[in-house]
Amino acid sequence: MTGPHPRHRRALALPLGMAIATAMAFLPGATASAAGLPGTATGVPGASAGAVGAADDILAAADADGTALSYVVNVRAGHGPSAQVKKAIAKAGGTIVTSYDQIGVIVVHSSNPDFAKTIRKVRGVESAGNTRNAPLPAQSTTDEGTPKALSSAQMAAARAAADAGQDPLESLQWDLPAIKADKAHEKSLGSSKVTVAVIDTGVDDTHPDLAPNFDRAASVNCVTGKPDTTDGAWRPSAAESPHGTHVAGEIAAAKNGVGMTGVAPGVKVAGIKVSTTAGYFYTEAVVCGFMWAATHGVDVTNNSYYTDPWYFNCTDDPDQKALVDAVTRASRYAEKRGVVNVAAAGNENYDLAADEITDPVSPNDGTPSDRVIDPSECFDIPTQLPGVVTVAATGAKGIKSSFSNYGLGVIDVAAPGGDSTAYQTPAPPATSGLILGTLPGGKWGYMAGTSMASPHVAAVAALIKSTHPYAPPALVKALLYAEADATACTDPYDINGDGKVDAVCEGSKNRNGFYGWGTVDALDAVTK
Repeated sequence: MTGPHPRHRRALALPLGMAIATAMAFLPGATASAAGLPGTATGVPGASAGAVGAADDILAAADADGTALSYVVNVRAGHGPSAQVKKAIAKAGGTIVTSYDQIGVIVVHSSNPDFAKTIRKVRGVESAGNTRNAPLPAQSTTDEGTPKALSSAQMAAARAAADAGQDPLESLQWDLPAIKADKAHEKSLGSSKVTVAVIDTGVDDTHPDLAPNFDRAASVNCVTGKPDTTDGAWRPSAAESPHGTHVAGEIAAAKNGVGMTGVAPGVKVAGIKVSTTAGYFYTEAVVCGFMWAATHGVDVTNNSYYTDPWYFNCTDDPDQKALVDAVTRASRYAEKRGVVNVAAAGNENYDLAADEITDPVSPNDGTPSDRVIDPSECFDIPTQLPGVVTVAATGAKGIKSSFSNYGLGVIDVAAPGGDSTAYQTPAPPATSGLILGTLPGGKWGYMAGTSMASPHVAAVAALIKSTHPYAPPALVKALLYAEADATACTDPYDINGDGKVDAVCEGSKNRNGFYGWGTVDALDAVTK
């Protein structure tokens, strides 16, 4: 099928600026900017430093000539790059930035346009490809809109409507009762021994709703592909996207009488910043994010983005195959180390189980063109990777959001992500069909998208982990699916009431293309 508009797991209804449009997942409102390229520091066990110069030096050189690109070179896991591979990388004009030896992924910068083609011929190299089309460093920040921040009048009205025991803004959070989180909080708020890492645009840990639950030791900046552990490096600047901060609040905003309440307000939340200043989520940063989570005590990751610059990465293309290989290795390694990985399904109303999809936005940092792909061979990563929990969005009426991707056998569960109030209107006193979250600078505001659905599921997974602290990822996921409330197909699905079917749901009540195993249930997560 052909998508009705450009893909943003980030911001629906944004016409231009694939920078942001390509990596986050929210409805009209979110900004397109993200993190910059800071200094680096090795912080992941098994990650070795660059063989020929520091990353900062490479970026400076790239700034001078404007032609350097970033690459991943994948070799046999369990060992560092061999002397032969190191020599070949240098001979081909490459500089090693870091090497994740546990999974055999090497991050390289090179100005040689034939670097990947050359290095793929080297003995011991299993795959290699460029992670971007835009020269290093990334483009400058661009805005594609802003979240709908709460006004002082709206906040006052919400406080007046709040019931006893509720946080001041909780009356606006129709999404909490939609998954029985309000009832769950009467039983448990979740364990402070459980950490959810937000792999995203950065998290403002100074926010009064986030500060009590923030896990600094599990937070980092991974934008260059190499961990930067400078204090506060995980935060977005004032010019950058609030996306990650919003997501963090949905998960673990403290129940502290200040603002809103997260789905799991007693667990810890960490920020792993992986998006560039221009809003791109590149492979080397995503690999770094998963590896950091795997080695720093993270229990659940939330991934509300797709890995740029390709919406779908086709394994018959050697460059794109290398990107799939690298992120797959990293996400699988994280799961082996006890991490449950949760990802947003995307906002284009695509059927991810269709025979073909027309992708009009790839590569989003180069010259995109319409290309017809087979989603069983071309993957949205990390969304479609093995082991990752894939999340569709629902609106205030509990049916698939107008924008949410779907697909039988692809969607695992569904959760509130918001929708246009014209399509799905919440019951009073909630006033918006979007999802309330925290914003940088101590503010709160609305966003919508599968980006907002995924953190609900990550939080429920954290509640399950709190209830079953020794459960491995496979059991946490099994409980997540078993405890979900079976949700039958919406048939016919005519979301705007114009008499035309907008999407076709396949499958049974217990597992279908719109809702997977069902809508997640926070109450069951803390009681079963």
